[in-house]
Amino acid sequence: MKFLTGVLAAMLLPAGAGVSHATVRIAHDRGGLIASYLYKYEKLRASGDTVIIDGLCASACTIVLAAIPPNNICVTSNANLAFHAAWEFGVRGRAIPNFEATQMLFSLYPLPVQRWIARRGGLTPRPLFLRGKQLQSIYRSCATASASR
Repeated sequence: MKFLTGVLAAMLLPAGAGVSHATVRIAHDRGGLIASYLYKYEKLRASGDTVIIDGLCASACTIVLAAIPPNNICVTSNANLAFHAAWEFGVRGRAIPNFEATQMLFSLYPLPVQRWIARRGGLTPRPLFLRGKQLQSIYRSCATASASR
Protein backbone atom coordinates (compact mmCIF):
# COMPACT_ATOMS: atom_id res chain seq x y z
CA MET A 1 0.00 0.00 0.00
CA LYS A 2 2.90 2.36 0.65
CA PHE A 3 3.82 2.04 -3.04
CA LEU A 4 0.31 3.12 -4.09
CA THR A 5 0.45 6.04 -1.68
CA GLY A 6 3.79 7.17 -3.11
CA VAL A 7 2.57 6.86 -6.69
CA LEU A 8 -0.60 8.79 -5.88
CA ALA A 9 1.31 11.61 -4.20
CA ALA A 10 3.85 11.82 -7.04
CA MET A 11 1.16 11.99 -9.70
CA LEU A 12 -0.65 14.81 -7.95
CA LEU A 13 2.38 17.03 -7.44
CA PRO A 14 2.00 20.33 -9.26
CA ALA A 15 2.88 20.12 -12.93
CA GLY A 16 3.08 22.79 -15.57
CA ALA A 17 -0.28 23.35 -17.17
CA GLY A 18 -0.82 24.73 -20.62
CA VAL A 19 -3.33 27.30 -21.74
CA SER A 20 -6.91 26.18 -21.28
CA HIS A 21 -8.49 25.28 -24.61
CA ALA A 22 -11.35 22.98 -23.71
CA THR A 23 -13.90 22.15 -21.08
CA VAL A 24 -14.51 18.78 -19.47
CA ARG A 25 -17.89 18.17 -17.84
CA ILE A 26 -18.23 15.73 -14.93
CA ALA A 27 -21.73 14.40 -14.29
CA HIS A 28 -23.05 11.01 -13.13
CA ASP A 29 -19.58 9.71 -12.18
CA ARG A 30 -19.88 7.11 -9.41
CA GLY A 31 -16.12 6.64 -9.11
CA GLY A 32 -14.03 3.51 -9.48
CA LEU A 33 -10.42 2.48 -9.21
CA ILE A 34 -8.15 5.19 -7.84
CA ALA A 35 -5.36 4.37 -10.30
CA SER A 36 -7.55 4.99 -13.36
CA TYR A 37 -8.67 8.36 -11.98
CA LEU A 38 -5.08 9.34 -11.22
CA TYR A 39 -4.12 8.65 -14.82
CA LYS A 40 -7.13 10.48 -16.24
CA TYR A 41 -6.70 13.54 -14.03
CA GLU A 42 -2.93 13.70 -14.61
CA LYS A 43 -3.63 14.05 -18.34
CA LEU A 44 -6.43 16.54 -17.66
CA ARG A 45 -4.23 18.70 -15.42
CA ALA A 46 -1.47 18.74 -18.04
CA SER A 47 -3.97 19.89 -20.68
CA GLY A 48 -5.01 22.94 -18.65
CA ASP A 49 -8.64 22.26 -19.52
CA THR A 50 -11.44 23.67 -17.39
CA VAL A 51 -13.52 21.19 -15.39
CA ILE A 52 -17.24 21.73 -14.90
CA ILE A 53 -18.79 19.59 -12.17
CA ASP A 54 -22.43 19.31 -13.18
CA GLY A 55 -23.83 16.30 -11.36
CA LEU A 56 -22.62 13.43 -9.22
CA CYS A 57 -18.87 13.11 -8.70
CA ALA A 58 -18.44 10.33 -6.15
CA SER A 59 -15.66 8.34 -4.57
CA ALA A 60 -12.47 8.33 -6.69
CA CYS A 61 -13.99 11.02 -8.93
CA THR A 62 -13.42 13.52 -6.10
CA ILE A 63 -9.66 13.22 -6.65
CA VAL A 64 -10.32 15.88 -9.29
CA LEU A 65 -10.24 18.40 -6.43
CA ALA A 66 -6.67 17.38 -5.61
CA ALA A 67 -5.41 17.09 -9.18
CA ILE A 68 -6.90 20.15 -10.90
CA PRO A 69 -6.11 23.71 -9.78
CA PRO A 70 -9.16 25.32 -8.13
CA ASN A 71 -9.20 28.14 -10.71
CA ASN A 72 -9.77 25.47 -13.40
CA ILE A 73 -12.83 24.02 -11.63
CA CYS A 74 -16.33 25.40 -11.50
CA VAL A 75 -19.55 23.89 -10.17
CA THR A 76 -23.15 24.13 -11.32
CA SER A 77 -26.23 24.01 -9.13
CA ASN A 78 -26.44 20.27 -10.00
CA ALA A 79 -22.94 19.48 -8.67
CA ASN A 80 -22.87 16.86 -5.93
CA LEU A 81 -19.61 15.52 -4.50
CA ALA A 82 -19.68 12.28 -2.49
CA PHE A 83 -16.73 11.47 -0.20
CA HIS A 84 -16.09 8.27 1.77
CA ALA A 85 -13.24 6.27 3.27
CA ALA A 86 -11.00 4.30 0.91
CA TRP A 87 -11.39 0.54 0.81
CA GLU A 88 -10.00 -2.45 -0.99
CA PHE A 89 -11.20 -5.94 -1.79
CA GLY A 90 -10.43 -8.53 0.85
CA VAL A 91 -11.09 -12.22 1.14
CA ARG A 92 -14.11 -13.34 -0.88
CA GLY A 93 -14.52 -9.86 -2.34
CA ARG A 94 -15.46 -8.17 0.93
CA ALA A 95 -14.76 -4.46 1.19
CA ILE A 96 -12.08 -3.75 3.77
CA PRO A 97 -11.40 -0.18 4.93
CA ASN A 98 -7.92 1.08 4.06
CA PHE A 99 -6.91 3.56 6.75
CA GLU A 100 -3.61 4.57 5.11
CA ALA A 101 -5.22 5.31 1.74
CA THR A 102 -8.06 7.19 3.44
CA GLN A 103 -5.59 9.43 5.31
CA MET A 104 -3.60 10.04 2.16
CA LEU A 105 -6.69 10.96 0.13
CA PHE A 106 -7.90 13.30 2.86
CA SER A 107 -4.51 15.05 2.93
CA LEU A 108 -4.65 15.67 -0.83
CA TYR A 109 -7.95 17.53 -0.78
CA PRO A 110 -7.78 21.34 -0.64
CA LEU A 111 -7.91 22.76 2.89
CA PRO A 112 -11.51 24.07 2.66
CA VAL A 113 -12.68 20.58 1.62
CA GLN A 114 -10.65 18.97 4.41
CA ARG A 115 -12.29 21.30 6.93
CA TRP A 116 -15.75 20.54 5.58
CA ILE A 117 -15.11 16.78 5.82
CA ALA A 118 -13.57 17.07 9.31
CA ARG A 119 -16.59 19.02 10.62
CA ARG A 120 -18.75 16.06 9.57
CA GLY A 121 -16.69 13.41 11.34
CA GLY A 122 -14.08 12.66 8.69
CA LEU A 123 -14.03 10.05 5.96
CA THR A 124 -15.96 6.95 6.96
CA PRO A 125 -17.67 4.18 4.98
CA ARG A 126 -20.82 6.34 5.05
CA PRO A 127 -20.74 8.90 2.20
CA LEU A 128 -20.72 12.63 2.84
CA PHE A 129 -22.36 14.84 0.20
CA LEU A 130 -21.05 18.33 -0.56
CA ARG A 131 -23.44 20.27 -2.78
CA GLY A 132 -25.44 23.46 -3.13
CA LYS A 133 -24.43 26.62 -1.32
CA GLN A 134 -21.83 24.78 0.76
CA LEU A 135 -20.05 23.61 -2.38
CA GLN A 136 -20.39 26.98 -4.07
CA SER A 137 -18.80 28.63 -1.03
CA ILE A 138 -15.66 26.60 -1.80
CA TYR A 139 -15.67 26.49 -5.62
CA ARG A 140 -16.82 29.16 -8.01
CA SER A 141 -20.10 28.83 -9.78
CA CYS A 142 -19.86 28.06 -13.48
CA ALA A 143 -22.13 31.05 -14.15
CA THR A 144 -19.55 33.27 -12.41
CA ALA A 145 -16.72 31.55 -14.29
CA SER A 146 -18.41 32.17 -17.65
CA ALA A 147 -19.07 35.80 -16.84
CA SER A 148 -15.42 36.43 -15.92
CA ARG A 149 -13.98 35.06 -19.17
